[in-house]
Amino acid sequence: MVASDGGIFTFGDAGFYGSTGAMTLNKPVVGMAATPDGKGYWLVASDGGIFTFGDAGFYGSTGAMTLNKPVVGMAATQDGKGYWLVASDGGIFTFGDAAFEGSMPGLGYTGQVVSMAPSYQGIGYYVLTASGNVYAFGTVPVLQPPTSAIPPIPGNLVGLAAGPS
Repeated sequence: MVASDGGIFTFGDAGFYGSTGAMTLNKPVVGMAATPDGKGYWLVASDGGIFTFGDAGFYGSTGAMTLNKPVVGMAATQDGKGYWLVASDGGIFTFGDAAFEGSMPGLGYTGQVVSMAPSYQGIGYYVLTASGNVYAFGTVPVLQPPTSAIPPIPGNLVGLAAGPS
């Protein structure tokens, strides 16, 4: 788990490879992605700044850019040689071997996005909206029905994870 100051909390066999807990950050940490072998991870701040630990490679960031909306999450590519960042307006930023497969503004979406997850069945990613809709981009299995909302959940949706099917 990661805290907004970049502090890392490990459980079970998850390794600790470092944190930003002792650093003064420009913006809070809002997301984390593990490397495929589990021996590293990336942290992303709301300004798109990327912090790498363990065997996670640095492929770029939006930390020096002026964004329309803050970054709210990230996802790593299947081989760990790239990653996607997603902003709260659904804008997608690609780094390394992460391919751009589309974005929420490209669909005309104007709501709030809260998270994203990679697809391990193909090339692409899923995007989760605050209303509970999940959108698929790239050659990923489309959830049936394609954009059905998750049943009402107490609290706020903040994350999405996808795994092998």
